[in-house]
Amino acid sequence: MEEPERIPKAPRRLLWVAGIVAVLFAAAVVTTAVVVLNRVTDPPAPAALPRDTVPVPLGKREFCGIHLLMYLESDESMTLAAQALQDDQKARRVLTETKAEAYERFKKLFADRPDLLEVVRPETLSAAVHLVPVAGTDAEAWAKDLRQRFPQAKKVEVLDPAPIAEQMKTTLPPCPPGGER
Repeated sequence: MEEPERIPKAPRRLLWVAGIVAVLFAAAVVTTAVVVLNRVTDPPAPAALPRDTVPVPLGKREFCGIHLLMYLESDESMTLAAQALQDDQKARRVLTETKAEAYERFKKLFADRPDLLEVVRPETLSAAVHLVPVAGTDAEAWAKDLRQRFPQAKKVEVLDPAPIAEQMKTTLPPCPPGGER
């Protein structure tokens, strides 16, 4: 009887190594394809912006995203409302504006209208709480809730710069994710 032909040991090891390398290469290709396809089909969700609801003065901030504005009769009632709102889970930022601060801002906004500056006094303006909502908050529903929670508020309104700019036929510069500049 004739003996079967034997493959020498060195080429047999080489075949095993080549097989293992081929399997690892195929696994790497499949893994890369899965990662790339997931990035294409599932864009990453935007990172949640941190909540910072300790009331701070509005200062020179300018809102470019949706925000709420609550007008109040006095600086004291504004302070109390702002403190109560810092625990509201829909609030991402709570900013305050006293009557005097509102008057200073009014003077800058209407510097070219001396007729208005002559008739408006700090006591005629309202103190205000400016609220930046947490992403995904229904601003209109929140405003309705705030009107019920704070009946002392003269007015609670939702401000969205986009429709205003559209009415004025102007294009707004890009707005950062935080909604303020």
